[in-house]
Amino acid sequence: MNIFLLSVLFSLLFLFITLELIRRQKIAERYSLLWLILALIMLVSSFFPEWLNAASRLLHIYYAPSLLFFIGLIFSLLLIMHLTIVISKLQRQMTRMIQEVALLKAQKEGEEASYDRSSHRIG
Repeated sequence: MNIFLLSVLFSLLFLFITLELIRRQKIAERYSLLWLILALIMLVSSFFPEWLNAASRLLHIYYAPSLLFFIGLIFSLLLIMHLTIVISKLQRQMTRMIQEVALLKAQKEGEEASYDRSSHRIG
Protein backbone atom coordinates (compact mmCIF):
# COMPACT_ATOMS: atom_id res chain seq x y z
CA MET A 1 0.00 0.00 0.00
CA ASN A 2 1.29 3.44 -0.91
CA ILE A 3 2.28 5.62 2.07
CA PHE A 4 0.34 8.57 0.65
CA LEU A 5 -2.84 6.51 0.38
CA LEU A 6 -2.33 5.26 3.92
CA SER A 7 -1.80 8.84 5.08
CA VAL A 8 -5.01 10.01 3.39
CA LEU A 9 -7.00 7.12 4.87
CA PHE A 10 -5.63 7.78 8.36
CA SER A 11 -6.37 11.51 8.06
CA LEU A 12 -9.94 10.86 6.92
CA LEU A 13 -10.43 8.36 9.74
CA PHE A 14 -9.07 10.86 12.27
CA LEU A 15 -11.38 13.59 10.93
CA PHE A 16 -14.38 11.23 11.03
CA ILE A 17 -13.62 10.17 14.62
CA THR A 18 -13.23 13.79 15.70
CA LEU A 19 -16.54 14.78 14.10
CA GLU A 20 -18.26 11.75 15.60
CA LEU A 21 -16.98 12.62 19.10
CA ILE A 22 -18.30 16.16 18.64
CA ARG A 23 -21.65 14.85 17.40
CA ARG A 24 -22.00 12.52 20.39
CA GLN A 25 -21.03 15.42 22.66
CA LYS A 26 -17.99 13.59 24.02
CA ILE A 27 -15.93 16.67 23.15
CA ALA A 28 -17.29 20.19 23.56
CA GLU A 29 -17.37 22.19 20.35
CA ARG A 30 -15.18 24.96 21.71
CA TYR A 31 -12.47 22.50 22.77
CA SER A 32 -12.60 20.52 19.55
CA LEU A 33 -11.35 23.34 17.33
CA LEU A 34 -7.70 22.33 17.75
CA TRP A 35 -8.50 18.72 16.88
CA LEU A 36 -10.37 19.76 13.74
CA ILE A 37 -7.50 22.01 12.69
CA LEU A 38 -5.04 19.15 13.20
CA ALA A 39 -7.22 16.78 11.17
CA LEU A 40 -7.46 19.28 8.32
CA ILE A 41 -3.71 19.94 8.36
CA MET A 42 -3.12 16.18 8.22
CA LEU A 43 -5.57 15.81 5.36
CA VAL A 44 -4.12 18.66 3.31
CA SER A 45 -0.55 17.47 3.84
CA SER A 46 -1.64 13.97 2.83
CA PHE A 47 -3.25 15.11 -0.41
CA PHE A 48 -0.47 17.56 -1.28
CA PRO A 49 2.84 16.15 0.00
CA GLU A 50 4.75 18.52 -2.26
CA TRP A 51 3.52 21.37 -0.03
CA LEU A 52 5.28 19.69 2.88
CA ASN A 53 8.51 19.50 0.87
CA ALA A 54 8.19 23.15 -0.21
CA ALA A 55 7.43 24.29 3.34
CA SER A 56 10.38 22.34 4.73
CA ARG A 57 12.73 23.86 2.14
CA LEU A 58 11.37 27.32 2.93
CA LEU A 59 12.05 26.76 6.64
CA HIS A 60 15.50 25.24 5.89
CA ILE A 61 14.45 21.86 7.25
CA TYR A 62 16.38 19.26 5.28
CA TYR A 63 14.21 16.26 6.09
CA ALA A 64 10.56 17.01 5.27
CA PRO A 65 8.97 14.46 7.68
CA SER A 66 10.70 16.21 10.58
CA LEU A 67 8.50 19.21 9.78
CA LEU A 68 5.53 17.00 10.62
CA PHE A 69 7.10 16.18 13.98
CA PHE A 70 7.64 19.89 14.57
CA ILE A 71 3.99 20.63 13.72
CA GLY A 72 2.97 17.84 16.08
CA LEU A 73 5.11 19.31 18.83
CA ILE A 74 3.61 22.77 18.33
CA PHE A 75 0.10 21.29 18.35
CA SER A 76 0.84 19.38 21.56
CA LEU A 77 2.17 22.51 23.25
CA LEU A 78 -0.89 24.51 22.18
CA LEU A 79 -3.20 21.79 23.44
CA ILE A 80 -1.39 21.56 26.77
CA MET A 81 -1.52 25.35 27.16
CA HIS A 82 -5.23 25.39 26.32
CA LEU A 83 -6.00 22.63 28.82
CA THR A 84 -3.92 24.38 31.49
CA ILE A 85 -5.97 27.55 30.99
CA VAL A 86 -9.23 25.57 31.23
CA ILE A 87 -8.09 23.75 34.39
CA SER A 88 -6.96 27.01 36.00
CA LYS A 89 -10.32 28.62 35.28
CA LEU A 90 -12.20 25.63 36.70
CA GLN A 91 -10.02 25.63 39.80
CA ARG A 92 -10.76 29.32 40.44
CA GLN A 93 -14.49 28.67 39.99
CA MET A 94 -14.36 25.69 42.34
CA THR A 95 -12.52 27.68 45.02
CA ARG A 96 -15.10 30.46 44.74
CA MET A 97 -17.96 27.96 45.01
CA ILE A 98 -16.43 26.29 48.06
CA GLN A 99 -16.09 29.68 49.75
CA GLU A 100 -19.70 30.59 48.94
CA VAL A 101 -21.00 27.26 50.24
CA ALA A 102 -18.98 27.69 53.45
CA LEU A 103 -20.43 31.19 53.95
CA LEU A 104 -23.98 29.96 53.31
CA LYS A 105 -23.46 27.07 55.73
CA ALA A 106 -22.12 29.39 58.42
CA GLN A 107 -25.03 31.78 57.85
CA LYS A 108 -27.56 28.94 58.10
CA GLU A 109 -25.97 27.59 61.28
CA GLY A 110 -26.02 31.09 62.77
CA GLU A 111 -29.72 31.50 61.96
CA GLU A 112 -30.54 28.08 63.42
CA ALA A 113 -28.60 28.88 66.59
CA SER A 114 -30.43 32.20 67.05
CA TYR A 115 -33.78 30.46 66.41
CA ASP A 116 -32.96 27.78 69.01
CA ARG A 117 -32.03 30.42 71.63
CA SER A 118 -35.20 32.41 71.00
CA SER A 119 -37.45 29.34 71.15
CA HIS A 120 -35.93 28.24 74.49
CA ARG A 121 -36.62 31.65 76.05
CA ILE A 122 -40.29 31.60 75.09
CA GLY A 123 -40.94 28.04 76.28
